[in-house]
Amino acid sequence: MTLVGDETQAMGPISYLIVEFPGNKMTGEGLQALVDLVERGLVRILDLEFVTRSEDGSVAAMSLQELDTGAFDVTVFEGASSGLLDQSDFDDAKDAIEPGSAAAILIFENRWATPFVQGLLAGGAELVAAGYIPHADLVASLEATEAG
Repeated sequence: MTLVGDETQAMGPISYLIVEFPGNKMTGEGLQALVDLVERGLVRILDLEFVTRSEDGSVAAMSLQELDTGAFDVTVFEGASSGLLDQSDFDDAKDAIEPGSAAAILIFENRWATPFVQGLLAGGAELVAAGYIPHADLVASLEATEAG
């Protein structure tokens, strides 16, 4: 199975996620779902890096061998790196990660949206912005709407 592809044309929107593992406790739960998404062609991993934030605030990459994810074999992610992420990105992510915790930083292509984007581009449209609404913000907004 190839997690990182080499296609560069006709790409879907590119997204990133930073997932924190408080206290460096990684169970591996959820990682199989990522593998399944890749195998189904819905996403393509461009970069996946695991980092740790020390108590002094510095952020450093972790090798797969340093990860303790229980029964999940993280070696499936060996080579899942395009080189897009570097130390400057880790430093930028540090405010999202609590000291003493680990995190996964994932850059991925939304392959499911590729035909949609191709159609828009063929019609002269331009993809000029994309983003995510944090889950906590969405829940708070929905709760405020229901209360109002």
